[in-house]
Amino acid sequence: MESTWLRGRRVPLALAVVLLAVLATLAFVLSGPGETGQAAPPQVADTSSAAAADPGTSVAAAEDGAAIEGLPKVDPVSIDVPKIDAKSSLVPLGLNADNTVEVPPVTQPMQAGWYENGPTPGEVGPSVILGHVDGNKQKGVFFRLKELAPGDKISVGRKDGTTAEFAVTKVDRVPKDKFPTDAVYGDTTEPELRLITCGGVFDKTSHNYLDNIIVFARLLAR
Repeated sequence: MESTWLRGRRVPLALAVVLLAVLATLAFVLSGPGETGQAAPPQVADTSSAAAADPGTSVAAAEDGAAIEGLPKVDPVSIDVPKIDAKSSLVPLGLNADNTVEVPPVTQPMQAGWYENGPTPGEVGPSVILGHVDGNKQKGVFFRLKELAPGDKISVGRKDGTTAEFAVTKVDRVPKDKFPTDAVYGDTTEPELRLITCGGVFDKTSHNYLDNIIVFARLLAR
């Protein structure tokens, strides 16, 4: 079955203005039938009740209690999730003309991509990597994403030759019409990673999956 998760909610005008402002000053997803959510203002800490009530959505400190420092801004080039045998190069994904987030082409379901208007993996904040569960009558790069569990490792190769190593803190399956935008895209004080794909029941009428699988992870201390 093909995953058609290419349509999404429009980014609100106020948010679009914030994103443009951040891009200008810092020099800095997906929802609806086939996508996941919207980027929250990146310079504002996430204080939503949903995120505050769920410790899995925030970055944990290092074992000794010290905060985990972020890595310099460097574009990611690859992802490796050993437990589910998911490997891919990473293509940058921006915004479409209608302010919906781009996703990898469904005709190339094994291709993953990273949201380039957010933090790069390893930087402070929530970086986001997107991949299909299936497409073009083939399994996608994140076909087994739902199998991940807390403690599983994720490696993201960076253009400078370094690798950002993450550990999963939580895996959620959520209805697309209740996507936790703030918990996923809201600002954080330490480096985090989200992996997102489709999941749940496939609706043959709309040709869309009804849910999203969202993996929350934190950068491991170096």
